[in-house]
Amino acid sequence: MRVCVTGSDGYLGSLLTPELLRRDYEVIGFDTGFYKDRMLYRPGTNVPFTIVKDLRKVEASDLKGVDAVVHMAELSNDPAGQLAPHITYEINHKGSIRLAEEARKAGVKRFVYMSSCSVYGVTEQEYVDEQSALNPQTAYAVCKTLVERDLKPLATENFSPTFMRNATAYGASPRMRFDIVLNNLAGLAWTTKEIRMTSDGTPWRPLVHGLDIAKSIIAVLEAPREAIHNEVFNVGDTSNNYRVKEIAEIVAETFAGCKLSFGTPSADNRSYRVTFTKIQKHLPKFKCAWDARRGAQQLHDLFQKIDMTGEVFQYRAFTRLKQLEYLIRTKQIDDQFFWKE
Repeated sequence: MRVCVTGSDGYLGSLLTPELLRRDYEVIGFDTGFYKDRMLYRPGTNVPFTIVKDLRKVEASDLKGVDAVVHMAELSNDPAGQLAPHITYEINHKGSIRLAEEARKAGVKRFVYMSSCSVYGVTEQEYVDEQSALNPQTAYAVCKTLVERDLKPLATENFSPTFMRNATAYGASPRMRFDIVLNNLAGLAWTTKEIRMTSDGTPWRPLVHGLDIAKSIIAVLEAPREAIHNEVFNVGDTSNNYRVKEIAEIVAETFAGCKLSFGTPSADNRSYRVTFTKIQKHLPKFKCAWDARRGAQQLHDLFQKIDMTGEVFQYRAFTRLKQLEYLIRTKQIDDQFFWKE
């Protein structure tokens, strides 16, 4: 199977593509290169041929001979999305739909879209599932709901979209992100020996390791069409719902000598627990191998191995908002987030 991975040089893309190559998939990368300034570590694996191009300029000819597209190339996370909401809509919503339309023109059979559990936002349900009401709180999450809405009608007998609502990702990656909760807390614990929470940590978050996300994508690519056609899946494990406070406690325990303190209730009221029964039913081969404690230990061992410093932890390329602000400030991208000539 020939697979095009958009966002192949990103945090999740750089975990997925080696897994696909190991399984003898033919892989084409597609990435504009916003986050290529630096790697946290060298992965020691092959990298795919990559088309360096903005998502908004994709053409059907770029996808000639491709059997499946895995789409994860968007402005990722809430702070980056809020930096320029109008551009977030242009890239994450309109750009994603354009990609799907061009993929369908090119004869692509499967289109795997990386959505997010952030679409649930705030809920009073004990647990949310794929049928629960959506309540997105940010431009990033709103765009996920819009893509799901507008991509579903594109499904045909020959074009099968699948929507993967990932829990909050964590874990080591060559193209690291330190702006997601467990990774950020681990970086603080290693470099400062202290985690000072600005909130009381009571909100709920589901977590999923990046390698388990990769495993779920491969399960979709290998599943019978009837199991995944136009379906929405929460990606994670029901046992991996944590209060933010619990995540901080796990990290502090893993990083010996780390001090932990909490603040007052936060203005950020996003809180949701998610059930993952459906993905286990439709994709019985998929099962998460990671939990927060194992992920924290992985990061501890990696930081020790590479002798990570505070300077590395704070480096702009590992935080989406910092890197975008840098590219804007240095006038490498224009006000529409296109690379300047």
